[in-house]
Amino acid sequence: MTASLPQAADGVADAANIVLNTIRRPVIMVDPDGFITFANADAEDFFRSSATMLARNTLSKLVPFGSPLLTLVDQVRERRAPVNEYRVDISSPRLGIEKMVDLYVAPVPEFPGSVVVMFQERSMADKIDRQMTHRGAARSVTGLAAMLAHEIKNPLSGIRGAAQLLELSASDEDRALTRLITDETDRIVSLVDRMEVFSDERPIERFPVNIHVVLDHVKAIAKNGFAKKIKILEEYDPSLPPVFANRDQLIQVFLNLVKNAAEAIGADPQGEIALSTAFRPGIRVSVPGTQDRVSLPLEFCVHDNGPGVSEDILPILFDPFITTKPNGSGLGLALVAKIVGEHGGIIECDSTPRGTTFRVLMPAWKETAPGAGDETEGDRK
Repeated sequence: MTASLPQAADGVADAANIVLNTIRRPVIMVDPDGFITFANADAEDFFRSSATMLARNTLSKLVPFGSPLLTLVDQVRERRAPVNEYRVDISSPRLGIEKMVDLYVAPVPEFPGSVVVMFQERSMADKIDRQMTHRGAARSVTGLAAMLAHEIKNPLSGIRGAAQLLELSASDEDRALTRLITDETDRIVSLVDRMEVFSDERPIERFPVNIHVVLDHVKAIAKNGFAKKIKILEEYDPSLPPVFANRDQLIQVFLNLVKNAAEAIGADPQGEIALSTAFRPGIRVSVPGTQDRVSLPLEFCVHDNGPGVSEDILPILFDPFITTKPNGSGLGLALVAKIVGEHGGIIECDSTPRGTTFRVLMPAWKETAPGAGDETEGDRK
């Protein structure tokens, strides 16, 4: 039986217990002395003990010695602000071997000194690994694009020229075939041109950019083109700091995401796209190959209420040449992942049959950033 929330009115405590037991994540509350004063049903399963037994122990006795979780709890108490920590190893004989979790730790203002800890066994490491896979796939496309540009575009120009010469002396019936050759040659050249974007390894010119100026620009393009009949909502945090990025590339990212959302909605008269921004100060991710953790506090989302992405496509959604569109090339989202990755961010996709959310997490601009000016790119433009 789960422990009840302490020092709260019976009705409030009962409602809180019901809600927390409904959450399919282990949730505990730790008092100022380190004792576990609340544990929901999933926490009992996670720690393999009843709430009554857990209440007799301090958190330090339940997790490995020197666990980062204990440090996080102390930090949250001191700063009185929530923190997310990803890819935390709490492996032990009690909890299980190779137990990797994501943690959300937050203070409880109503109970001074107490903190709530939520565990998520599906680690953020999976998302980071997928992001590295996306970047590796983009590098593969980079090499392929360079090869195609040299080995295919030059012969294609010869084929196109020959077809145009034949068209001058061809009959009406044959002229249709020469035009077909010309059109298909142009289509292949266009595809190669799109792939050549991946081979652009020049340093990105970045400035502090107002993301809301970017999103407003993307919305204007969408409403005057491919999303004329779709309602586009805005859920912005006006206090958001600038993002240190390339304005044109950000427009390319969100234009791709909004266009995908519009195509997912199709002709549904109830279709809606929501653009949102938020500040998540606790989100940090590991830098591969180092002990560093980078803060990605800026969260930009594009949500649609379309039918969602099928489960078999979702894990490889950002890989090149993966598409569900009849005439799609499968390069749009691969390019989005490449651009976001080169800006030091990550992109995630959450999808259900009721809708899809693309979430872009990026670092905020700091005045000490190399090459940063005092004005935002939105103001400069």
